[in-house]
Amino acid sequence: MTEGTGTGAKPLDAKPIDTKPIETKLTDIKANEIKTLDARPIRGVLFDLDGTLVDTAPDLVLALNLALKDFGLPGESLENIRFAASHGSLALVNAAQPHLNDEEKATIQQGLLDHYHKVNGQAARLFDGMVSLLDHLNERRIPFGVVTNKAARFARPLLHRLELAHKMPAIISGDSTTQSKPHPAPMRLAASQLSVCCEQILYLGDAKRDLEAARNSDMLGGIAHWGYIGNNDQAHLWPHDFGFDTPLAVLELLKQG
Repeated sequence: MTEGTGTGAKPLDAKPIDTKPIETKLTDIKANEIKTLDARPIRGVLFDLDGTLVDTAPDLVLALNLALKDFGLPGESLENIRFAASHGSLALVNAAQPHLNDEEKATIQQGLLDHYHKVNGQAARLFDGMVSLLDHLNERRIPFGVVTNKAARFARPLLHRLELAHKMPAIISGDSTTQSKPHPAPMRLAASQLSVCCEQILYLGDAKRDLEAARNSDMLGGIAHWGYIGNNDQAHLWPHDFGFDTPLAVLELLKQG
């Protein structure tokens, strides 16, 4: 993913979850509107993992293609199905082989997970601009972490390989609580581990359930437009407070605080 130029955060007035938000560019915010945002200062940041913090699609699609090959099926290109990478292993199988029956899809899904265990982290990289954002959080002593629906057996080794795990007081996986996103339980657990109240946490995600989870837990929600958002996702309809084109746009917002 490449960083855009001349793009920034697009803060919004708070809206009920069933109200269509209206976006406003950061550069167009008036002074009195910035004071309103300051009423909820950002004291912590949480990230979704796949498609928000880390570009994991290359590893996931590699594992998928290895599983498809095992069953004599053709592989898929990364470009064609990377949009499904945020939605889990079964979504990748569905994107590649939508006409298979449920039993066949489940078998390929298990093969994908077996292969992913071996290739996890080989090609995954932080998105462009993310290092600068994380450095800023460290410098400002703003705690950050991850809330993902990815199982801990995959999430934690990946974060260790990227040398991030020791920097995060909160790493909440899909099996850390009995409920997963969009339920607020994993979000509130992460907030307690950051020692920051939910209302002062910015949660960044690239899927509808991520933004619903932020709203359900009273966190500020930011859409990571650099992530795996498909053409049919209608991200502008998701509940959110901000929309960011790049991680550097998040950095711009935090520098105002």
